[in-house]
Amino acid sequence: MSTKKLVVVGAGMVAQRLVEALIERDGTSTWSIDVFGDEVHRPYDRVALTSFFKLENHTELYLGESSLWESAGVTLHTNARIDSVDSTARTVTCGDSTHDYDALVLATGSYAFVPPVQGHDLRGSFVYRTLEDVAAIRDWVTIRSEELSRPLRGAVIGGGLLGLEAAGALCELDVQASVIEFADRLMPLQVDEGGGSALKRLIEKLGVTVLTSTATSKIMANGQGVVSGMEFASGE
Repeated sequence: MSTKKLVVVGAGMVAQRLVEALIERDGTSTWSIDVFGDEVHRPYDRVALTSFFKLENHTELYLGESSLWESAGVTLHTNARIDSVDSTARTVTCGDSTHDYDALVLATGSYAFVPPVQGHDLRGSFVYRTLEDVAAIRDWVTIRSEELSRPLRGAVIGGGLLGLEAAGALCELDVQASVIEFADRLMPLQVDEGGGSALKRLIEKLGVTVLTSTATSKIMANGQGVVSGMEFASGE
């Protein structure tokens, strides 16, 4: 019996669990599985990114056993971004190579939304989603702290779950953190007004400054082209 081809686009937590479940059900006897991820790492616990700063090695965030990706019929492609899907031909394209599939699973997850404000691409401005992102933040804080010889100030635009995680990461690095949220409360999609007030009190007890109902209109730079301030729609 010939095996069918399963292509999974995205090498995160969902892909990890899918492959585990298929192996548990002897799925590799009828399917060959190719998992494509655009990061250099095998699946890791993205939810626990903040703990990166306390770990001896980032590999401690990796999910499951590495032997999973050595299983017969399973191939993990890292640093391999899928550029296009042809649903008629049932193929995916990765760089110069094309891969056939009988079934396709899209497990790419979310991406970090960058507000389209002036200065969002200045040096010292980061997103917070991957291991590379948090490593870049850590390295920047280390370098700038030595250059300025004082505690750094950091701002997080967005008071959702990931924004609060990012603020927690800054605190771990001894950076004075502020969270700027456009809505009238933190985590507006998850909690009501009362919950938002309680959450704000908890976050402020951690030493984080919280600004709600605040829209960022511009990110400013110093003479060296490095992030140095923010201007809000209110003029502050």
